[in-house]
Amino acid sequence: MNDAWPPNRDFWTGEFPGQTSNRTAPYLFKGIIPATAAGPDDVLAGLEAMRRAHAAGTPYAAKARVYVGEERHDELVESVLTKDGWDDGAFVEWMQSLVGADRFSLVINNLETVSPSLAAGFGPFLRSLFEGWGVPIGGAEQAAFCGNYSGTAFGVHEGAEDAFLCHLGPGTKHFYCWAPEVFEKHTGGKEPVFGDYQWLLKHGECFVMEPGDALFLPKRVFHVGRQDTFSISVAMPLYTFPDDRLLRLAVLPELLDDVLGEDPHDPLGTQSPMHAAADGGAEAIQRLTERARTALAIVGERLQAGVARQVERRWNSVWSNGGWELVDNDLGRTQAVAAFEADRVRPGATVSIPAPYQLRITGAEQAFLRGIDVACDTGPLTADLVGQLNSGAPVTLPHDDALCTTIAALGSTGGIRIITDSNLSEAAA
Repeated sequence: MNDAWPPNRDFWTGEFPGQTSNRTAPYLFKGIIPATAAGPDDVLAGLEAMRRAHAAGTPYAAKARVYVGEERHDELVESVLTKDGWDDGAFVEWMQSLVGADRFSLVINNLETVSPSLAAGFGPFLRSLFEGWGVPIGGAEQAAFCGNYSGTAFGVHEGAEDAFLCHLGPGTKHFYCWAPEVFEKHTGGKEPVFGDYQWLLKHGECFVMEPGDALFLPKRVFHVGRQDTFSISVAMPLYTFPDDRLLRLAVLPELLDDVLGEDPHDPLGTQSPMHAAADGGAEAIQRLTERARTALAIVGERLQAGVARQVERRWNSVWSNGGWELVDNDLGRTQAVAAFEADRVRPGATVSIPAPYQLRITGAEQAFLRGIDVACDTGPLTADLVGQLNSGAPVTLPHDDALCTTIAALGSTGGIRIITDSNLSEAAA
């Protein structure tokens, strides 16, 4: 395959659909991930960041789970987060001592929020995927699978989303896949298979994954990973979400709240009257039915605008966040916001947008950066300036107070880094 990193558009429009039966079959892309983009140490650095945040009482979104065999041990998570750390090169022995077993599995969700190096390292891949294949409305996340487990703790199970499994090593992983019809033929259903499934492996397709390989794993494919020696893989599921779920959980509640929400001029609202005991609630049923019919008619009239508002918000949020899903308590964002000093944003200061984040201008007084919607004057943000910032290049701020004010406002997202202070005196500034 083309060994360029990230893959170019020709890969996504030609080789990728060609090798994966138009994105429906697993395929192993060998050596696609350069060691400079991601490695096992980046994952362990993310775990160390979680441990420091845990010790400091700082909230964080990333979640660790510990398994011995197929048994989940939540009581061991506290030990992983609090016990004295491992010596260099001794992570496996450290984990073995904590879990009291030779074989273990450590799973970390939303790894991108605690490992800036992995958020940036896989960011170009995700952006090229978006531009060449398409954009998942919910973005993506990173889930790390670390251990020397003889089988994925979830057993042979079905995947819900299209995903890429990126193997970082240092060991080798044997990854087995079954098409849904093959799995159902041999098991009689769709339920995961636990325990001794050695008999099932011969009916699956085996991919031997080495460091730097990436496996495309389509949704609905059953799979399990097995490895004899310690290694780390990072899965990147693409959250497309069912349309009905998006409407049910986001679009319609927002629209109904607009129509039925509290009136600021009459917070008590129109009270339901007392109903006759002999009525049996018939009047209440009729009254609420008519009110609901009126409200839904208004919702129907506002539907397209409401859908557009939700989609545009999610679209800009995902793009500006480097492709990663927006989650609360993103530790990387929290730390970047804490490090940002708005009063240092003055003419002559040099700033940049760290990879993989992007600035998107969505209105005269609205912009998105690092997934966050910011109210600010976007007039000073010229197309050339935005392009330079989005390339990751440093920008020295000119004598433009309005621009400095806007950059300072954008810094509240954690998406602006101050590289150097102004070299101007206070009087000159």
